[in-house]
Amino acid sequence: IPSKTLFFTMLLLGTVISISSNSWPSTWMGLEINLLAFIPLMVTKDNMLSSEASMKYFIIQAMASSVFFMFIIIFMMYTTTFLKSNMINQLLITTTLMIKMGAAPFHFWFPSVMEGLSWMNCLVLMTWQKLAPMAILTYLTPNEIMTSIIIIFSIIIGSIGGLNQTSTRKIMAYSSINHIGWMIMAMLCSEKLWMNYFIIYSVISMTMILLFHKLSINHFNQLNFKLNNIPLTKLTVSINLMSLGGLPPFLGFLPKWLVIQSSLDNNNFIIPFIMVILTLITLFYYMRLLTSSLVFINYQTKWSYSSSTNSTPIMFFSILSSLGLLIYPLFIFQVM
Repeated sequence: IPSKTLFFTMLLLGTVISISSNSWPSTWMGLEINLLAFIPLMVTKDNMLSSEASMKYFIIQAMASSVFFMFIIIFMMYTTTFLKSNMINQLLITTTLMIKMGAAPFHFWFPSVMEGLSWMNCLVLMTWQKLAPMAILTYLTPNEIMTSIIIIFSIIIGSIGGLNQTSTRKIMAYSSINHIGWMIMAMLCSEKLWMNYFIIYSVISMTMILLFHKLSINHFNQLNFKLNNIPLTKLTVSINLMSLGGLPPFLGFLPKWLVIQSSLDNNNFIIPFIMVILTLITLFYYMRLLTSSLVFINYQTKWSYSSSTNSTPIMFFSILSSLGLLIYPLFIFQVM
């Protein structure tokens, strides 16, 4: 436990250093502290796949960090300014940051690493580990063509990739890739909009993962019997899945609505149209989870599973996901 506390503190510190630094070398150093702190947290004794996942994660991140540092050196040979840089270098730095985040088409490592992690580590990988690379992206002047390609690829792969999955970890991984596309689009519109999207996505993901962790759900067919005798938890999972998919009137609908509205205000019509169409595919595999496993039908089985999920954090975040759309507009004037 003390060692985990130390590594978790380093994980937080690395991200804070990256976000708050005013030079490229210190930004890189923060990313490396974050990486080296997360590797020991990934390995768990009761999960044989965690060692493989941590090795994959280390190799990919180390490769991306090496390339990132090489371009920092090249770039600092010509300028010492943090924000001003050569366009080609910016493109290459953006590419390495996309690899570190797991954005498509650089997502190849993300689902397999997620499959080997515990639920709590999955939560860190889906939320906190994306914060530093995305914050660094806001310091760069984005290339519209490249960014648009990454947004479209992320949403396509995040939508289609989850269709044939039965593992809940892989479904959450492809969902995360899809949301990366939305977050990058939000970042192009407004920094405040991106921050709001990230916070809402983190809250909904935290609720889902706490539920999956509490119930030890690894495949979506387990939902059928594990939630059969717990109607309140069944309702909670249903609400959060619909919120994650962006269905109104749940909380997850709000950031997507704001992203589309901001994009249209900026005279960007094609990408929001593609995003909305492909989000319907994402909604399909969320609704598949609901209709196949979470229909409100109770039947008698030869053996039953009972578990209490009435923990305070889960209930708090579930209420926030379901009623948050009524509360959040109070702060909406600070978003746009």
